[in-house]
Amino acid sequence: MNKNKQKIGFKTQQIKHSFTGTKLTKYAGLSPIMKFINKLKIGKQLNELFPTEKTSATKFSYAQIMLSLILASLSGINRAIRISNFTTDSLVQTLLSLSKNLNKDVIGQRMKNLGQRGSVLFQEYTFKKIREWIKKSRLTAITIDCDSTVETVYGKQQGAAKGYNPDKKGAYSYHPLLAFVSELKIVVNNRFRTGSAYTSNGIISFIKQTAKILPKEVSKVFFRADSGFFSGELIDLLEELKWEYLIKVKLKNLNELLLEQQWKEVSTGIYICEFEYQVYLQTKQSKKKRKLKAIKTLSGYTQAEYFGETQQVELYEYACYCSSLALSSEELHEKYNERSTSENWIEQVKNQLLAGKTLTNNFQANDLLWQIGVFAYNLSVMMRYKVKKHWKEEHNTFRDWFIELPAKILTGGRQTKMKIYEKYYFRDDWEYFERVLST
Repeated sequence: MNKNKQKIGFKTQQIKHSFTGTKLTKYAGLSPIMKFINKLKIGKQLNELFPTEKTSATKFSYAQIMLSLILASLSGINRAIRISNFTTDSLVQTLLSLSKNLNKDVIGQRMKNLGQRGSVLFQEYTFKKIREWIKKSRLTAITIDCDSTVETVYGKQQGAAKGYNPDKKGAYSYHPLLAFVSELKIVVNNRFRTGSAYTSNGIISFIKQTAKILPKEVSKVFFRADSGFFSGELIDLLEELKWEYLIKVKLKNLNELLLEQQWKEVSTGIYICEFEYQVYLQTKQSKKKRKLKAIKTLSGYTQAEYFGETQQVELYEYACYCSSLALSSEELHEKYNERSTSENWIEQVKNQLLAGKTLTNNFQANDLLWQIGVFAYNLSVMMRYKVKKHWKEEHNTFRDWFIELPAKILTGGRQTKMKIYEKYYFRDDWEYFERVLST
């Protein structure tokens, strides 16, 4: 790129708040959020990472477009046409120095222009931010919950394919992979994948990448995942990394194996057992046998005919785990069930921050749009982390009381002011949170 060519940038304006006036517009909470984003130097860093040449046809920088997408995601806005309408808002235009709203075609085309290189650069940038956040949390021991999710698509999106889809069988989809730091609720790593990818596809390189993202201050990692990730190769890697782990077991002959075991009743209707099993890799045997621990729980009864007589038959639910933890089957079962909260975080990523909901017909552009949505989720979590009371809220709740707040934007005397309804019910919470974000 010619260094002498003029670059497009932007400078945000500082907005003063006043609880006077009447309710006229939406999204007042984006003003303090933008202050938080500016404090993290995200806009400046995106400008440097994705420089934009100024031409007669180029009206917006990549940083302006990406920040528009982040603010839209935080505000519950998806799809290019809706994001275009979102950028007509006077506050959004003021915060991002937009002379006019973004055209829906410009959004998709500029994401396509960045291609795979743009997707990789943006993800590497978010990894640096995640490393900083984990370091600032001062956590030395963390839990990583790994899971995959299905994002059904409608249309002819590149890379979408038929695969595992429990909600819409046979539908085309993407199948992203995510890893959360459970203590912070943030996505530490993610990978956008085609819908035909099996749950554990690429898990080895994914975990190696995740290990590199973590700051050196983290000395202890506990990894937890469901049966889709059970393999000797992964277990060997986790032991090589000296991570503790708990993975639910999946074997073709698991039911037969469990029926063969000697079960010990530990309380009414609850039985446990443990046994060794050789877990195989794709090309060779794993380095050693694994001890598996199982639990069966009485779930009810059913009637069955035996030699002409009707008898009640007990029904059991089974679960089997492979773990490095020195815990009983009951304790492992309880600890594994704690990961159910990660399913709620995935729901927030997809349906509250709308990652994967804005799509083009290009896979690399969709990858980048997904990364931006995930980054918006992490921003929401880290903002709320500053006030533990709101950290426990879901993003939709946070958006309802903090972001989607009616206000009026006034300009004059070289100042921009925002007037907010003075009797707003959450005024005290709003003002306090705004002050915290500014510090």
